[in-house]
Amino acid sequence: MVALAQLPDTEQLPEWLLDWPILLISMIVLVGVVLGYLLGRVSKSVLEAAGVPQSVEGTAFERTAQSLGTSTVSIVSRMLSWFVYGVTVLTAIYAFRPADTDWIWQRIVVFIPNVFIAFMVVVVGFVAADKAELIVSERLRGVKLPEVSLLPRVVKYTVIYVAFLIALGQLGIATMALLVLLAIYVLAAVIVAVAATKDLLSSAAAGIYLLLREPYGIGDRVTIGDREGVVQEVGVLVTHLEDDEAEYVVPNGQVFEHGVRRERN
Repeated sequence: MVALAQLPDTEQLPEWLLDWPILLISMIVLVGVVLGYLLGRVSKSVLEAAGVPQSVEGTAFERTAQSLGTSTVSIVSRMLSWFVYGVTVLTAIYAFRPADTDWIWQRIVVFIPNVFIAFMVVVVGFVAADKAELIVSERLRGVKLPEVSLLPRVVKYTVIYVAFLIALGQLGIATMALLVLLAIYVLAAVIVAVAATKDLLSSAAAGIYLLLREPYGIGDRVTIGDREGVVQEVGVLVTHLEDDEAEYVVPNGQVFEHGVRRERN
């Protein structure tokens, strides 16, 4: 658990300041507002200098933020500022609390920063999940297999799920049941990955064989299953065919499964 520093005790304050409670509250609020404003500005500059705007560019979270007239960096910096403002308000109230409410304030002092951290974890989790989905999609762009197309989504929701687990744990909520669900989810993701990898390896092995033996080449008219056209490209994973009406991307595994018929010139 993360706790704030011990809030000031009114007994340690000068008597003249206690005689002017409005002055004390004004000083606390003024200092808190200035610190919150400066923290927001400095954090925004640091995040921009670190290249965070470029890192989150194109993610769903960033697009949503821009549609609302803001950005991910602005949201994070404002959260930091509002956290300081909230602590400032609590400090001002705490300075004149009733003596029999100490236990309530101790709980608040512990709980508020944990809520802030949990919220930050969720925000970072959504951004990281969107970015991971984009990266995986980019790496698998040339793979035209249905199972492989599911992997970016699996990665995205796995990151989000883990982020929520961390956030709930930060709030002190029991996460054992969620951990069991995570284990089931990971097992299902592994099964999907194995299925995708099986077809991927099959197509890759077939592609290597085709590149070595060259049963057909670019410019040949061939028929693979129900696809017919002129070979435009033979890759490790897929073969590109083109006819007068359409272009076909055929996984090389289907060449071994259905066979290939090549028309002689």
